[in-house]
Amino acid sequence: MKTAECSCGNLRVRVEGDPAMVLTCSCTACQRRTGSVFGVSAFFKESQAEIEGTPKVYARTGDSGGAIRVHFCPECGTSLYWLPDLAPGMIGVAVGCFLDPGFAAPQLAAYTRSRHHWVRFPDGIPHFETARSNT
Repeated sequence: MKTAECSCGNLRVRVEGDPAMVLTCSCTACQRRTGSVFGVSAFFKESQAEIEGTPKVYARTGDSGGAIRVHFCPECGTSLYWLPDLAPGMIGVAVGCFLDPGFAAPQLAAYTRSRHHWVRFPDGIPHFETARSNT
């Protein structure tokens, strides 16, 4: 069992087992969501996840045309997890919120077209200029 939580601890995601996918995303929406130059997401089946706390939700339309519903803590503002229409039945969790330096490394890098020129991802992982399904 792994636990990811927001900065104040009022919102948590507990997951059982390993993620189906870990990826980095350099799209401008992830840059704005994280306040960093990319986001790192671990995707689990929703059945692997248990949510504790009451989030606020921000919905936006992704490049796929589907909604992405970002769940964040109304107290501290941490965007902890999201539910993308593009991957029904899956939950994306912010890897940094696990506070586990041994967490699985990314398996792919998405939206490299908007990657900052000095950012490097692990050797050998696939890189996609946009979303994986679009290339």
